[in-house]
Amino acid sequence: MKVIDKLAWLEIQNKKVLSTRSKGRTKYYIPGGKREAGESDKEALIREIREELSVELLEDTVRFVGVFQAQADSHAEGIEVKMTCYTGDFKGIISPAAEIEEVIWLTYKSRELSSPVDQLIFDWLKERNLIH
Repeated sequence: MKVIDKLAWLEIQNKKVLSTRSKGRTKYYIPGGKREAGESDKEALIREIREELSVELLEDTVRFVGVFQAQADSHAEGIEVKMTCYTGDFKGIISPAAEIEEVIWLTYKSRELSSPVDQLIFDWLKERNLIH
């Protein structure tokens, strides 16, 4: 089994989860991405969020939430994505940049619009009454 190692930023406002859709894609994804060589989780996440959403995560506020793993969307069966999730405060105004075409706030009812690993995260958030 191959595992794609990714990081994600969980931003929740009004009991909705921040999600993004990349150009040419139909599914929504919790924002984040992959580490570059030598980057820590925090460094990579801060860079990815800056590139994708034009906001700056405040390093001192970034906190580990959990790790979720599921079949990778649009990949061959048996290729899974492992998503290490963090929360953190930010400065700036969230707006799509780079490959991101759309930014949306999703409720639990919209979880089917997301990738399999994101659906696990939605379940986890709903169980803790963090989203509705």
